[in-house]
Amino acid sequence: MLDDEHRNLLGAFVRARRESIAPDTPERRRRRTPGLRREELAERAGISVTWVTWIEQGREVRASASTLARLAEGLSLTGAERAYLFTLAGREDPRDPFLPATQAPAAIAAMVEALPWPAYGLDPAWSVCCANAGARDLFVGLFETEPANLLRYIFIHPMARALLPDWDERCHRVLAEFRRDYGRVLGDPRVAAMVEVLMAQSADFREAWAQQKVLAREGGTRRFQHPVHGPLCFTQHTLAEVERGDFRLVVLQPSA
Repeated sequence: MLDDEHRNLLGAFVRARRESIAPDTPERRRRRTPGLRREELAERAGISVTWVTWIEQGREVRASASTLARLAEGLSLTGAERAYLFTLAGREDPRDPFLPATQAPAAIAAMVEALPWPAYGLDPAWSVCCANAGARDLFVGLFETEPANLLRYIFIHPMARALLPDWDERCHRVLAEFRRDYGRVLGDPRVAAMVEVLMAQSADFREAWAQQKVLAREGGTRRFQHPVHGPLCFTQHTLAEVERGDFRLVVLQPSA
């Protein structure tokens, strides 16, 4: 169950958002209270008035993720507001941030396009949410399938083994880094489905996953054997997005 502070914050937030919405009815000018009535919000959200009342009152109840999703739609919440709602409620949002085509945070997208070196963004499932021309040229075959997923590419795509001269070491390192992130999103259906697919399709993934190795995302030398450009060497830098810590910016700085 949620503690009193989270329940009270959640209730105050829902009530404030409800009262900020102008009712779309002819009588709204004659109302004594601002915004929507609880009954109107319940109708908009397709949930019971009782649930709206209990949530706003901070009672010791816990709404399901689907109920909260309908409530978020009824309140017309922005992305940030929706994330705040689910954080206060202690639930995983069934829609955000785990859509198959997750939009890159603006800061990551801007940096990726501005950098002169290969750069790309990773979402919580390690799908590439944005990439510049340098990254698209470097990772041969990665963008043949949408969404481009770094783990699927490394463990399944045949071009990955040819591109990465130290493939065996790199795949184990990448998976150990992913496991650290995976621990933060346990129960997320999209990430769980991706792991399930890779378990079924790659014996190398199954073997590496069973080793239970965990690493922080570290920089360092990254070597490639490109089919057009030949041997390439980069220093990798990885940064977390400030507002969305489950997104990553990866930059490959050319080095000798």
